[in-house]
Amino acid sequence: MTTKQKILIVDDDDNIAELIALYLTKECFETTIVSDGLDAIKALDEFQPNLILLDLMLPGMDGYQVCREIRTKSNVPIIMLSAKSEVFDKVLGLELGADDYLEKPFDTKELVARVKAVLRRFHNTDAAVKEDAKPSSNAKIVSFPGLVVDLDNFSVTYQEKKIDMPPKELELLYFLASSANQVFTREQLLENIWGYDYLGDTRTVDVHVKRLREKIKDTPDWRLATVWGIGYKFETR
Repeated sequence: MTTKQKILIVDDDDNIAELIALYLTKECFETTIVSDGLDAIKALDEFQPNLILLDLMLPGMDGYQVCREIRTKSNVPIIMLSAKSEVFDKVLGLELGADDYLEKPFDTKELVARVKAVLRRFHNTDAAVKEDAKPSSNAKIVSFPGLVVDLDNFSVTYQEKKIDMPPKELELLYFLASSANQVFTREQLLENIWGYDYLGDTRTVDVHVKRLREKIKDTPDWRLATVWGIGYKFETR
């Protein structure tokens, strides 16, 4: 018997939350609804969702705070839902660790498609981690002075210190570093790291590169370089 995937819906609008739950239930997901941020944090441990749909405008603790708190303890996929359509709001959500961002009002079919796409990407990454844990003669490791990126163990060592890094950031760093000095467009990076079915835009790449630069700084030997008007490359000197 196949276990249903669980979706936590965090929204203080009962009508919207129940509508989302209805459509997801039809797609054979198990759902639960909470209406505020504190209950969302509790449900993370109690319900153990496979994905969280997180409204930004919540009473008390807002969606940004909830996302930040969740990311201190879990990499569970998060799709933010909001009536805010400004670029700043989307970028902030992604910087805090959201996997996708959907504006209200939204089409329920698009919401379901995004849920499935994010879960598919997350599960593919999880499967890759388990597969790479097996002994292999084709180790996926790149090494430069002061930096070791190990895709087999999903670890990054920078200046002799282990750096905590979500899977997509690590995959992006490994992809660039394993093809040093090669320029990739944002579209190419989206296709190779997030997959052809990703429904987000190229700003996702910019956000992840920004996060990487906050964690690993350029050295005299290498750097994460922006190629203006094109994309990015891992440049060695």
